[in-house]
Amino acid sequence: MLWKKGRRSDNVVDARDDSSSSGGGAMRIGGKGLGLTGIVIVVAIGLLTGQDPMQILGQLTGQMGQQTATVNSQTRKAPAANDQQAEFVQRILGDTEDTWSAIIQQGGRQYKDPTLVLFRGQVSSACGLASSATGPFYCPADQKVYLDMDFFREMTQRFSAAGDFAQAYVIAHEVGHHVQTLLGVSAKVDAARQRGQRMEGSNGLLVRQELQADCLAGVWANNAQKRLNWLEPGDIEEALNAANAIGDDRLQQQGQGRVVPDSFTHGTSAQRVRWFKTGFAQGQLNQCDTFSAKSL
Repeated sequence: MLWKKGRRSDNVVDARDDSSSSGGGAMRIGGKGLGLTGIVIVVAIGLLTGQDPMQILGQLTGQMGQQTATVNSQTRKAPAANDQQAEFVQRILGDTEDTWSAIIQQGGRQYKDPTLVLFRGQVSSACGLASSATGPFYCPADQKVYLDMDFFREMTQRFSAAGDFAQAYVIAHEVGHHVQTLLGVSAKVDAARQRGQRMEGSNGLLVRQELQADCLAGVWANNAQKRLNWLEPGDIEEALNAANAIGDDRLQQQGQGRVVPDSFTHGTSAQRVRWFKTGFAQGQLNQCDTFSAKSL
């Protein structure tokens, strides 16, 4: 991927020096790291017991007595100019800004750029405390994407999902959640949650929301390629491999030895691949209505 063709965004905040390291991007418990596989177990326990997985993680992290990085105006700073990893994030984010500004304006709306926060170990967002073990996430309450780049190392080492375009897909997926917030999708899902509607499950609203974000990542990839012609042979396969690696069914099988469709929150590997490909094939926002789809 010729990622340096992308415009460098000014909306990346480097809070890595403001948070404590927790051992290569994993929360430390009993001398061992809780990585991506561990988080699946925590989520499964939360769903089975009716507890909020984020609260469980917060409690575990609090027991370790680690410091938390709170991103505010005082900690807002740009990454160092010679930081290649951070520059990659800046350029991918910059191109998502350009792509979605154009698409959203076509619909008569104004696109508001999100902020992307780089952290290490754990971070405090408007959505609460989060550990690196939760992976990259978007918080609609402050309209920020949070990323510990050690997640990319985990993708490579644990799930064989390597490659710069695989990493770009992850960023684009989280930006997809920002697009959902701007379009009112996130508010509707939250309203349904407050009404007591079931969120999890193979056809649940959370799965449909996540699959739509995968589709939106594909829409971005299509439009960015038309404008910049920056993809190289094998890049699309990298993104599809990453989508396949982080499906609910695959993560559950690896983490707990069985698949529990009733607890799905992101969709199966096949579904995640399918919806990214759907977005990439046409590059049109209207192709991503996962909420009306009879079959995911």
